[in-house]
Parts: sequence; structure tokens; C-alpha cells
Amino acid sequence: MPITSAILLAAGYGSRLSSIAPSKPLCPVAGASLLDHALQRLHQAGMTRVIVVLGHEAGRVELHLAARPRPLAIETVRLSDWSLPNGVSALAAAPLLDGPALLAMCDHLVDPALYARVAQAGAGAGLTLGIDRRLDHAWIDPDDVTRVATRDGAIVAIGKGLAAYDCFDTGVFAVDRPFFDVLGTLHAPSISDAVTALAVQGCAHTVNCSDIAWIDVDDPRSLAQAEAWLAAA
Repeated sequence: MPITSAILLAAGYGSRLSSIAPSKPLCPVAGASLLDHALQRLHQAGMTRVIVVLGHEAGRVELHLAARPRPLAIETVRLSDWSLPNGVSALAAAPLLDGPALLAMCDHLVDPALYARVAQAGAGAGLTLGIDRRLDHAWIDPDDVTRVATRDGAIVAIGKGLAAYDCFDTGVFAVDRPFFDVLGTLHAPSISDAVTALAVQGCAHTVNCSDIAWIDVDDPRSLAQAEAWLAAA
């Protein structure tokens, strides 16, 4: 089944950007919010429907979404406790899905080609993660990026503190029901917890996206890098 639906996680506080924008999804980057960039690029990648998971400043974000028409069907889900790990955010969107979906992070500025490549790869029997093998890329924050260890295209380990790794998590996944089933068995899970569980089952795979630009806009430094990227495009 072709992937045309996406889950966009936009619930967090974004403390390192709070001096610039009280709502991280609404943080401006080169004249548009992170949220608007993500929605536009998902549309360009072929998505027709996006479920946006909200938490901090949810009302303000909903007003922003409603302020103008968009070429996507957009639904929102509110978390009662947005301080919980991101797996809880992903699980909140599950009841609105009836097939595979892209899973993306609102604070990641991503070339649409990366979304499209992961969507084309599909979720398989569990999930597929877009990975980046450029371990020395200037846009990567080594203290914050999620590290991934792979073998023959499969994930064998994932985590921010991973000692042995060969690539980075871009924050873009293709997921299907087994991913949500695993999340539902865990207490306050992160997405990495679900990836780890599926990896044990041999159901967590990768697609190489090392030739495509993306950046996690998480602090003033990465925001400046993102704006420079867009200005040069």
C-alpha cells in the first residue's frame, strides 16, 4: 500500500529555542514556521494527510493551522501530558490510522526527497528508518543526535548514548501496525524503545539517506545553520 499519510510530532516544549519562540513548532526559519516547512515538504513528498500530535501551546498551534487553507488534510491530536517520551506522542495518532504512515518530527527540517525515499521504502514487517552515514557532518550535534548501529540494512541498536554505531537517525520513519503494537506494550516509551524491540524481532530496517539534506533545529546554532541552508537553496 503506498504511503500517503504522515504523523508529525509537534508536542514538545523546545526549551533551547524558547528565547526565540514560545512554541517550538511555530519557531520561524527563513520566514516560515518549522510546522509550515514540515507540512509543505510532506505535501511535496506525496503525502495527502497529516496527523499533527500537539502538546505544549496546542491551542496556539491549532489556531495557526486553521488560519489559512492548506493542500493537505490535517487532523490534530492533543496529549494530556506532553512531557512524556515521544513514543507516547506517536501512539496517540494510532487510532486515526488504517495503514502504514510516515512518522516525522516537526523540528527536523527535511528535504522532501528524504520523506519520499522513506515512504517508497515502506514499513515492511515493522518499520524502516531513514539513516545518515555522514558521521562528521557539520550539522550534526554529537551530544543530541540519536545513534544507530546496523548490520546488512537492519537495525541492531539505537540510542543517544550508543558507543558503537555507524549512522545517525534522521527522524523519518515508515511505520505500520507492528510498531504501534509494540509501543502499546511499553510504559511511557520512546520511539527508540519501540525500534529496539522490533530490532530484536528482525523487523527494524533502514534506508540510506546520506545524500539528502536534513537538520534537527533544536537550538540557536542549528537554527542559524538551517536558515543559511535555505538562503543558499
